[in-house]
Amino acid sequence: MINRELLEPQSIVVIGGSNNVHKPGGAVVRNILQGGYSGTLRIVNPKEDEVQGIKAFHDAAELPPTELAILVVAAKFCPQYVEMLAKEKHTRAFIIVSAGFGEETHEGALLEQQILDTCEQYGCSLIGPNCIGLLTRWHHSVFTKPIPHLDPKGVDFISGSGATAVFILESAVTKGLPFNSVWSIGNGKRIGIETVLEYMDEHFDPEKDSLVKLLYIENISDPDKLLYHATSLIRKGCRIAAIKAGSSQAGSRAASSHTGAIASSDSAVEALFRKAGIVRCFSREELTTVGCIFTLPRFTGKNFAIVTHAGGPGVMLTDALSKGGMQVPPLSGPAADELKAQLFPGSSVANPIDILATGTAEQLGIAIDYCEKKFKDIDAIMVIFGTPGLVQLYETYDVLHKKIQTCKKPIFPVLPSVNTAGPEVQEFLHRGHVNFSDEVTLATALTQIMKTPAPAEQNVIIQGVDVPRIRRIIDGISGNGYIEPRLVHELLESAGIPIVPEFVSDKKEEIIAFAEKCGYPVVAKVVGPVHKSDVGGVALNIRSKEVLSAEFDRMMQIKDATAVMVQKMIKGTELFIGAKYEPRFGHVVLCGLGGIFVEVLKDVSSGLAPLTYEEADSMIHSLRGYKILQGTRGQKGINERKYAEIIVRLSTLLRFATEIKEMDINPLLADQDNVVAVDARILIEK
Repeated sequence: MINRELLEPQSIVVIGGSNNVHKPGGAVVRNILQGGYSGTLRIVNPKEDEVQGIKAFHDAAELPPTELAILVVAAKFCPQYVEMLAKEKHTRAFIIVSAGFGEETHEGALLEQQILDTCEQYGCSLIGPNCIGLLTRWHHSVFTKPIPHLDPKGVDFISGSGATAVFILESAVTKGLPFNSVWSIGNGKRIGIETVLEYMDEHFDPEKDSLVKLLYIENISDPDKLLYHATSLIRKGCRIAAIKAGSSQAGSRAASSHTGAIASSDSAVEALFRKAGIVRCFSREELTTVGCIFTLPRFTGKNFAIVTHAGGPGVMLTDALSKGGMQVPPLSGPAADELKAQLFPGSSVANPIDILATGTAEQLGIAIDYCEKKFKDIDAIMVIFGTPGLVQLYETYDVLHKKIQTCKKPIFPVLPSVNTAGPEVQEFLHRGHVNFSDEVTLATALTQIMKTPAPAEQNVIIQGVDVPRIRRIIDGISGNGYIEPRLVHELLESAGIPIVPEFVSDKKEEIIAFAEKCGYPVVAKVVGPVHKSDVGGVALNIRSKEVLSAEFDRMMQIKDATAVMVQKMIKGTELFIGAKYEPRFGHVVLCGLGGIFVEVLKDVSSGLAPLTYEEADSMIHSLRGYKILQGTRGQKGINERKYAEIIVRLSTLLRFATEIKEMDINPLLADQDNVVAVDARILIEK
């Protein structure tokens, strides 16, 4: 829970506050004082009479009632302090900086549980333990630096790691990114990232609150809560970007050793973020760059003009934007000719607009004006302007400042000379702007934003899906494990997923009779072994009764074989759909191209069931191999609508059959007319 005493305390006590500002107890006192806290600040230190100009209490028992307590003492002393302060001093909010709790040892976890029990008993807020504190415009209760510029419309930043929060702040400050609040939740057992988002959502005021939330997450303890409140905030006008660390096996181990975080698979995280509309980032620089982009006016187009005085960065930015699916369209015609006439000889206006190293502040302004008013197809402007140290850039950046204020099209300033032109860049930032010092990082962040879908509707689409029949089939299955092909066929049929005609039997004459009826060529597959191909249990393009008979005899000799399946042989582009149940998340649905694209290139997209048609379309379009689905080298594209329909129906099947823990349909064969399931397997756990 989050209460007033945590956010707007009238009184604060630092247990363990000191005069040594090089230690956490002294640094947190310094930051509170320098932050202009207007309430009453108290200090408890048994060895000091005065701490940084404030009379110190030698014993916490001497304190008057105090609303917020910050504990900077050894872990073993924290439970008794929390108990005494909550019971006797009516303290209702705690920030515990100390480490040595559940993130380290079993004994530490027991200490942490005592604190949690006390906070539950007295209705207290608790930030930490194992954190750097809480930074707001009301009180700077952190022991670290830097302290960023705080602004009501700045970013709300929530971090599961204190040290990472510091490094992200370092990255943000150099870009001029303003903050409204910084939450370091530490172990987060009482107030986690989901709890903070919940509070921000339920108390959201569009006139007063920040519209940008940045998250660094090591543990998603409540995916449903995160999904619900992130989606709600985004629909209210907010924008959210997040790093989820610990998605790889090694990263999960590292996160667990750091905070005791419970690992979640990368596909589950990706699916959750896509469903919520959260922009996923993978580094501190990318997260803070996305945050800076969020502070600029929104735009929906993909056409950029690049104004630069250095050719190389313009080329690299053009490459990066193009790779991300955005456009740097050529500029020509009378307007381009007019612009070129106002620049120095040798300048280029083709886009990038290169005004040369000798280009003046006035020429920069002219180039921006043409992009704003004359080049109608341009949606946003990127300005690259640094210095080799020959001239100062105050006049140039003043022009850029005025253009950003007056232009209707967004302007992205790329000012790379943060060392050589440091004072000029700092003055530019102090005027309320941000700086993207690296053009490729900017383009990468823009790509992530542009490819992130809007929050999905929370609907279950049941049209065409026979839910009662699905439940009858599932309820009729006894035991756990991979179910027989007949039941797989029935479940897919109940979900309205087209299946290639097939027949299963351990009698050769029945297999041959089916093949004669459906017509050659056919495919034969062994029934029993899970990995058919690995044991030679698949035979393709069988064109005669004699060959089918021989293959039947061979397959029945394979270890664990119980029968043979025969199917009509069809052709098309191989596709893949799979699903896996992730604890706490639910079913994650995967789609992609089949064959090598799944096994080797791992070109898959994920979504969290249940899925809508819009989500399925977004998953398909996000595949790296999407152009293959559209059709290449004379080959016609597949029926994307039917592929999306199968993805949606599969997600609905999973919604009503939670006993399915794993399944995949590989391959589906697709052409311009149809998408048909050829092979599938389903793992049931009841």
